Amino acid sequence: MLLTWIAEVADEPLVLEPTDRQVECDTNTWRLGATEEDRQALSVAEVVAAFERTAEGIRRRIREMGHAGVATFYAWHDMQAGQLRCSTGSVAADELPFGGAYVPHDDLRPLIEGFLKDRQPGLIPWSDLEDGHDPAAEPEIAPFPVWVRSVGNGA
Repeated sequence: MLLTWIAEVADEPLVLEPTDRQVECDTNTWRLGATEEDRQALSVAEVVAAFERTAEGIRRRIREMGHAGVATFYAWHDMQAGQLRCSTGSVAADELPFGGAYVPHDDLRPLIEGFLKDRQPGLIPWSDLEDGHDPAAEPEIAPFPVWVRSVGNGA
């Protein structure tokens, strides 16, 4: 199922509107889950290849649309939700619309390895929860990896 869903992203509605990033995000962002069967049966190479094909499909569509600017297709592992997520935006790789720190990567393999090995996606064990909440005690969140591919026609 996962490979099919990744492939379908290339044919879904696509909006590139540099003046309205929220419309881009709402239209162009996809959440992809995996069944236990997917996690056991799929190889990292198969999933990486599916994303590469999808990026190329989006690149072709952007050319056909006549979009002359910068555009980036990107994917990340949302560990809290236990999902792979991907999106396309009319921004450079270092300007992606995340609220936190991220690190652009051109190697998707480590991200997919982590996703496929995640046997309890989105689950926080009770033992990791503490009574009371002290915001000052929260650790600083490390930047997360985001796979990026330039798919636009601009510099």
